[in-house]
Parts: sequence; C-alpha cells; structure tokens
Amino acid sequence: MRGSGFHRWRRSFRYAYEGIKYALDTQGNMKFHFFVAFLVLIAALFFHLSKTDILFLLLAVTLMLVTELINTAVEKTVDLAMPDKHPLAKIAKDVAAASVLVSAVFAVVVGMIVFYEPIDNLFRQAKQQDNPMSPGIIWVLLALVVLSVIVIETRFSDKGKFVRPSLLSAVAFSVSTLIAIFANYTLIVLLAYTLSAIIFIILYDKKTRPFPALIMGAIIGAAVTVLALAFMNLL
Repeated sequence: MRGSGFHRWRRSFRYAYEGIKYALDTQGNMKFHFFVAFLVLIAALFFHLSKTDILFLLLAVTLMLVTELINTAVEKTVDLAMPDKHPLAKIAKDVAAASVLVSAVFAVVVGMIVFYEPIDNLFRQAKQQDNPMSPGIIWVLLALVVLSVIVIETRFSDKGKFVRPSLLSAVAFSVSTLIAIFANYTLIVLLAYTLSAIIFIILYDKKTRPFPALIMGAIIGAAVTVLALAFMNLL
C-alpha cells in the first residue's frame, strides 16, 4: 500500500511537471513570466532583501505563474469543448485572461514597492560620480547602438530572427540608460525604464520580433551605452 501510494504521488508529480513544461514550451506569456521571475530573484539576492520582502516577491511570482497555468488550462478546455467561436467561450477565455492581468498588476506593484528603496540607494551612490556629457556625445552613443545592432543583424542575417536584435528595443533601452545617467531622481529613472518596458511589450504583442530578439536588443542598447561611457571616462 505504501509503495502504491508513493507511485501515485510520483505519477501526480510527473503529470504536474509535464503541465509546466507544456505551458513553458507553448505559451509565450509563460516564457516571459519565467524570465521576469528569474531576474526578480537575482535582483533580490543582489540587493540583499529582507525576509519579508522576499516572501512578498515569492507570493507575487507564484500567483503570476499559477494564474497563467490556470489560464492555459481554461483556454485548452474551452477549445476542446467549443472548437467554433461562441460568445460564452469568449467570456470564459476573457475572464481567465483577466485573472492573469490582475496578478500581473499585483506583481508589478509589489516589485515597485520592494525594489524602490534599494534601487534608490544604489542610484544615489552612483550619482556621487559626475558624468559630464554634451549633446554631441549623446548622439554618438545612440549612433554606436544603432551601428552595433545593424552589424549584428547583418552578421547573423542567415541565422533567423531569433539571433537578430530588435533595433527599437535597443534604442529604447539606450535612451533609458542615458536618462538614468543624467537624472537626479530615482523615480524619473524608473519611469524611463517603464516606458522602455512598455515599448518592449508592444513590440512583443505585435509579434514584430520574437522574445529573444527583443531581449537581445535591450541588452545591447544598455550594454553598449554603459561600456562606451566607461571607455570615455578612462580617456
């Protein structure tokens, strides 16, 4: 009896694990949530957050993933029961998607509350060093970002869209990084990156580029800007 109970438990765990893998393999939103959750947990370790803050973050991440899993299950069940379009089927899918939206808003609010103070302290420490720049240098930095993306795109043009960075994503995050260097208030920096994140989401929603290409563009935009400024300060 004990063995059969253990086998049932192991079989249930395997089914649940397969469900997570299916959602992660087939649902773009789940991939995005997993990526964000990974970054959030890394940031929590970097900023040495308190136990209470970490618990709130884990709650927000868990709620986000659970609602996305439930949304996927509802969508597949509705498609199975009603393959053709039906008003009630649309309502079921819309309500399930609304639960994901509510949990996402909650996660964003938790993240803004938890990370604001440590980011503000880090930002104030960084602003102790002056970064004098002229408008000409700013345009040169943006030109370097654009050229970097173009070179990478042409270099890997035969590899598919997944290794070709998004130019708009790169420019957006480069501009946000420049604002972060110039601004004297942390809230302005957060708003700048929020706008870049909105552009990122719009591009992803319109499916102009796959998620890896958008991420690569964002990383290139921020990294080229920071590295160019660091090199300029060494001169």
